[in-house]
Amino acid sequence: MKATIRLTTLALALTGAAAYAQPVTAPVAKANRPALEQQFRERVAKLTKDRVGLTDAQMAQLEQSNARFAPQLIQIATQERETRRQLRQEMTSGGQPNQQKVSDLLDASTRLQKQRIAIVESEQKELALFMTPVQRARYIALQQQFRRRAQELDGQNGVGKNGMGMPRVRPGLKKRP
Repeated sequence: MKATIRLTTLALALTGAAAYAQPVTAPVAKANRPALEQQFRERVAKLTKDRVGLTDAQMAQLEQSNARFAPQLIQIATQERETRRQLRQEMTSGGQPNQQKVSDLLDASTRLQKQRIAIVESEQKELALFMTPVQRARYIALQQQFRRRAQELDGQNGVGKNGMGMPRVRPGLKKRP
């Protein structure tokens, strides 16, 4: 349900609609999810085409490339998140952390980072076949903008917080003045 609300909010923000004018309720969002997702995809595609300066043929190739690489990147991101969660749990559990488990999780984290980099390198090589370097740079910048906006929206919805709207505090780490 939170994902639906985040997707709806992001779609509205990207389309220039007043996201705060009317609150989105869960039943409406759930009923309209396919339509909202389609609107979102169309708006993102239009923004990408306009801001990156792609032709229709390039957009078709980009969509094919994204269909190939996105599932792999999503899977790696999920595994990285789970590894970080397990490491955080091991480090913050009562008592002494299990040295071998921490070592294994750190190794897994490094391995996953290398896999992600290899996928991104392959994706960039493929994009270079039909995009200019300037277009690729614009595309990377646009992707980063989308990610930052999604993170901002996640923060507004309590993600990354302790569930009570308060920032998550990591044990043993102090906030710098």
